[in-house]
Amino acid sequence: MDKFAAPRSATEFLHPAIEPFDRRMLDVGDGHKIYVEQSGKPDGTPVVVFHGGPGGGCSPAMRRYFDPEHYRIILFDQRGCGRSRPHASVEANTTWHLVRDIELIRETLGIGKWIVFGGSWGATLALIYGQAHPERVSQLVLRGVFMATQAELDWFYGGGAGQFWPETWARFQGLIPEDERGDMIGAYHRRLFSGDRHEEMKYARAWAGWENALASVRSSGHGGDAGGEYARAFARLENHYFTNRAFLDYDGQLLDQIDKISHIPGVIVQGRFDMICPPVTAHRLAQRWKNCDLRMIPVAGHALSEPGISAELVLIMNRLAMG
Repeated sequence: MDKFAAPRSATEFLHPAIEPFDRRMLDVGDGHKIYVEQSGKPDGTPVVVFHGGPGGGCSPAMRRYFDPEHYRIILFDQRGCGRSRPHASVEANTTWHLVRDIELIRETLGIGKWIVFGGSWGATLALIYGQAHPERVSQLVLRGVFMATQAELDWFYGGGAGQFWPETWARFQGLIPEDERGDMIGAYHRRLFSGDRHEEMKYARAWAGWENALASVRSSGHGGDAGGEYARAFARLENHYFTNRAFLDYDGQLLDQIDKISHIPGVIVQGRFDMICPPVTAHRLAQRWKNCDLRMIPVAGHALSEPGISAELVLIMNRLAMG
């Protein structure tokens, strides 16, 4: 096979499907209960998975990136999404609540240090968590890096990506009156939190559809129709976090404070043609983070399920398992 040809399917690289040995709803306070599961080897090397979005939730397929004979695999749904409750809630739902929740999970499960594995918003949260609790992280494995900067939000919601997908952008933008299009995040925010459930669902599907349509390098420009309840949680949470710039103290904070995790080994897997989180962000991070290895995947977009990305992530985790 030509080294630039895409593999047939991501699933050919993944480990066999396994069932969790532990599922629980963890009360994290503030009226929130989050879903947490463990699978794999109970006394194995712990690895925690941070899903994307915010609001994406975890899925059973995420377990398959790790050898269950070696890893103790911890997945959880962040506040407001997936099986966590209350669903689609933004009350007491900030980055710092999530960091606190992650520490509560670690303490509850009796884990000292763990590998942190996250993509897209999950990579953002991994960097934030690592900088807040570097002593708890043994390794960072990131995919499709997003650092929650204004430039990144402007790219995706200000027309940058739309220059490559004009017909898809036109559908996303077309639901908003012309005089509001200068701030698409704000325009969608008003509609996603209008209190009119029918309107919220309509704009949630459009928000989720715009992102889903650009996730794969082989996309047709149509993201499909995300389920209504999933789309509502995904869109409301993502918009809430982006409206508040991920609740960081200032723009560019994660790169500026990279020295806090400079001693932690890391790997970044980045799609060369990622339209959602362009490769320049991963490149800048890797330049500043000297203990990091950047793997640029030639024919790949943003999605975890991109075959080249899946293959590389499984390879990395297999190599870590071998020491």
